[in-house]
Amino acid sequence: MYDMTIRLQTKGNICLYEQIYAHIRQEIEEGRLLSGERLPSTRSMAEYLQVSRSTVDYAYEQLLSEGYIEARPCKGYFVCTIEQPLPAVERQMPVRVGDGGPELRGKDVSDSTGQEKILYDFSPHAVDMSMFPYSVWKRITREVVSMENRDMFLQGEPQGDYELRSTIGRYLHASRGVECTPEQIIIGAGNDYLLLLLEKILGREHCIAMENPTYGRAYRIFKSCGYRVRTADMDESGLRVDKLHELQADLVYVMPSHQFPLGTVMPVGRRAELLSWAAEKNACIIEDDYDSEFRFRGKPIPSLQSSDGQGRVIYMGTFSKAIAPAIRVSYMVLPPALLQAYRKRCGFYSCTVSRIDQKVLNEFIAGGYFERHLNKMRKCYRAKHEVLLEALRPLQEHFRVMGEHAGLHILLEARGQVSEQALIESAKEAGIAVYGLRGYEVEEQTIPRPATILLGFGGLSTEELREGIGRLYEAWKKLIG
Repeated sequence: MYDMTIRLQTKGNICLYEQIYAHIRQEIEEGRLLSGERLPSTRSMAEYLQVSRSTVDYAYEQLLSEGYIEARPCKGYFVCTIEQPLPAVERQMPVRVGDGGPELRGKDVSDSTGQEKILYDFSPHAVDMSMFPYSVWKRITREVVSMENRDMFLQGEPQGDYELRSTIGRYLHASRGVECTPEQIIIGAGNDYLLLLLEKILGREHCIAMENPTYGRAYRIFKSCGYRVRTADMDESGLRVDKLHELQADLVYVMPSHQFPLGTVMPVGRRAELLSWAAEKNACIIEDDYDSEFRFRGKPIPSLQSSDGQGRVIYMGTFSKAIAPAIRVSYMVLPPALLQAYRKRCGFYSCTVSRIDQKVLNEFIAGGYFERHLNKMRKCYRAKHEVLLEALRPLQEHFRVMGEHAGLHILLEARGQVSEQALIESAKEAGIAVYGLRGYEVEEQTIPRPATILLGFGGLSTEELREGIGRLYEAWKKLIG
């Protein structure tokens, strides 16, 4: 079982353990948690929700006493069979008319000064593959291929196999609070394909607003689709909704849980403002839930889609960071009102992910291997994150650290007058690849930003992080004084 995202209210008369108890009970009664499904351990749940372990213990004890869950020695807590679960409540949805740097570490790169060897690559897109459960993945693949199931080698459903869509839907609800049915989910080989498919669903007669800086590939895809693309100013809370009115946009692409590349987490007030704008303008919001699995401080943040009561949010996510980039499995959750448009305009497109790959991924998630792998990677990245911040202490007199609460990269904003390019070139001479924020700006900023450098830590070991930052400090000393 994966971790649960529970909206805990710290201000009020209801105790935290009662809120946890009520949430799990409702999930069981509504069939979200299935009979025999294992719950997170009390330690894991307490760590994820940032509460004391005794708080979770009290909630589980109450569920045990009422017969909702059972404890199995040396195995954990499991959901009991409920004979007459309460029916699920359906929300009413209105009908709507209508790059990153390459992996360079250890490779030779050429520029006007000749050959230079990159020893440490701080790419914000790199992940740590040293802990990937290769043996488990290989075993599941072998079992799937050896199954005497001829249907596995036939063409599947256009949206992706129902079994995987159901598994993904349950995972998204538990971990991100997403409200959806398997029928709303479309599986595709990467976000690029899903964005192209979305253009077929929505049509081209739209003006789409994006954050700036933003995910450059999405920007270029929207431009290639013929959309009028406009950028909206950002502040410390993310995209400024008041600017959307000026742009006359009817679509907006945002990354509210961890904006790339700035690392901004959109607070609840700004989210409510954005949803109100969408309702007022009869508009749609494309939520790219980038890097949402990795958060190092505070309680988990639900998706924007989980707060959408009017079917305005199109939710997108991928397993590229959480499992491996080569998996190439992404998913899109359409609001019910857009399903008819999808089936009419795109229902004849075949799914771009092999059925064998879909089955392997489904077994990996449903078998609990994904949860265990994700927990290991969270601990691994948290340790790297702490090592990186500690190594950066000597530089904090000259740089402000930003975006350090989530994701697999942080930003260094220069306090003094120094050019971004000078920092990048100086680092390269020392054998270090770093990346400038200006490389992610899709349009020129009206108010120039200070020189800002992105430092990714996912693909480097803790020792490499220490050594790399030490070299970086020495390389930058002459620039920052």
